Amino acid sequence: MDAWPAAVERVAAVLRAASVDARLEEFPEGTPTVAAAARAIGCEPEEIVKSLVFICDGRPVLALLPGDRRADPNKVAAAVQAGYARVAKPEEVVAATGFEPGAVAPFPASAVTRTLLEREILQLEIVWAGAGSTRHMVGLTPGDLARLANAEPADLAELEQDSDGYDSSA
Repeated sequence: MDAWPAAVERVAAVLRAASVDARLEEFPEGTPTVAAAARAIGCEPEEIVKSLVFICDGRPVLALLPGDRRADPNKVAAAVQAGYARVAKPEEVVAATGFEPGAVAPFPASAVTRTLLEREILQLEIVWAGAGSTRHMVGLTPGDLARLANAEPADLAELEQDSDGYDSSA
């Protein structure tokens, strides 16, 4: 087999070092969006984990959310006791994670100060996360994902609203 691209090899090295039973796969059709990844893998959007970088009081924080949910910046800020949280700019994403936007893997992310994991993810059997390129994904258990990313469970997602605009998660 050909060698993985350098960014993907960083993810593979973490998996090997931790002896994690995971599937690291290349999808030639690409996985740059949640919809494309779910289609390529053959899973539901909520089984795709989005790795989002936020700047919280000047520090990079990685937020891991189900693919079908949006992050609430106020909840991200509250989870790390920060005064504010904003979406990181592309150059801040690369500086914090070593990965390009759209290809961010949840690990290794050496310059990230904290990693948060939306609690809903822990209810799933297997999840798929970015693995360093827009064509590579890693499938693993939510427990392994949390452990490898050193992620703290938190409430990060925006409240879901039904078609009338009322909060249906209350």
